[in-house]
Amino acid sequence: MALQPAAGARDLNPRQVDANRQLSEKLAGVFRMWGYDEVSPPRVERLDTLMAGGAIASSDIVRLVADEPLGLRPEMTASIARAACTRLATRPRPLRLWASGTVFQSRAADEGGHCIEENLQTGVELFGVEPIEAEMELLSLLMASVQTLGLVQAHRPRLLVGHTGLMDLLLSLVPDHLSEAVRTALIQFDRLALIELGLSDDLRTTLLTLLSCRGTPQQVLSELRQIFGATDLFDDLERLCKQLDSFAVEQGIAIQLDPTFQPHFELYTGLVFQLVCEGSAAPVVIARGGRYDDLVSRCGAPAQLAFGAGFSFAIDPIRELLSGEGTVSPLPTVLVAFSPSSKLEDGLARQRHWHQQGRSAVLELHPCSTRTEAETTARNQNLQLDWLDS
Repeated sequence: MALQPAAGARDLNPRQVDANRQLSEKLAGVFRMWGYDEVSPPRVERLDTLMAGGAIASSDIVRLVADEPLGLRPEMTASIARAACTRLATRPRPLRLWASGTVFQSRAADEGGHCIEENLQTGVELFGVEPIEAEMELLSLLMASVQTLGLVQAHRPRLLVGHTGLMDLLLSLVPDHLSEAVRTALIQFDRLALIELGLSDDLRTTLLTLLSCRGTPQQVLSELRQIFGATDLFDDLERLCKQLDSFAVEQGIAIQLDPTFQPHFELYTGLVFQLVCEGSAAPVVIARGGRYDDLVSRCGAPAQLAFGAGFSFAIDPIRELLSGEGTVSPLPTVLVAFSPSSKLEDGLARQRHWHQQGRSAVLELHPCSTRTEAETTARNQNLQLDWLDS
């Protein structure tokens, strides 16, 4: 039998599992406080649901061998949106839901072929609320959630904000036949590609200026207004970012508005955002989300209720980012050991005593000949000895 997990999959040790559980529970506590109800979407879905109407490429989905096209979820939003528009369709809006679970994504391996990336996520979805009110609640909730994680100044958290409407404005300057090429160059921050596209001098200069137009919301919106004039979209983004200012300052989070930012999954039609921290070797994305009204509409919601937005936290990267940062060591597990003059029943009674105190305790099921032997066993397992010798 194979003794290694599949490429991309990981065995987590007990400490990692416990850290994941604690992080998930902290975030769940915030979600509940804000009135979100827990749901549990299936890990296995039909491919047409997982692809979210073409927003997610089939190559990103781990397919299953079955009589019908099935796959493992690469994210949970599509499944929750389906449930919100079917089984939960009669529940009043706003509909606030949260979920936690494993997601699976297929990607090309460095050595060729494909591997499966397995990650733990937890996040929220808000249905039935139009822009910009939903975004204001969600990003305020994001900030409240981040506050529980214990990020430090060295992590340099940065909230990167974009909007598909901003990209549409940029592309409105471009001839239709060059629109997709310009969009790709803007998203990939490829100055050379823009220069080589054969654009007019004025348009090239404007697009290169817009390519570098990223920074504080106030600065970016000022530059955009000079080019495009006043729009409701700019007003909404300004209102949203002002709402977040106090949270951001309090938690040391920089807010960066980037008109060219678009996420990997083309799931969103509206606001998009991700929270990035500095890891030991490279930036780490710990949360991402946005608005996905088109997805909710495709799931069958009536036009007056076809609104959805949400975000998710990536638990495994957060755990790795926070490892050793301000963690509080739990009380050690107790090892209850007994001498040959005591009985197993005595050990079980003492173990029950520790459990009633809220302490973790394990029982050595066979008598130890001496206390020294018991101490050696406890030391080798990093346990606190409770020795019985009646």
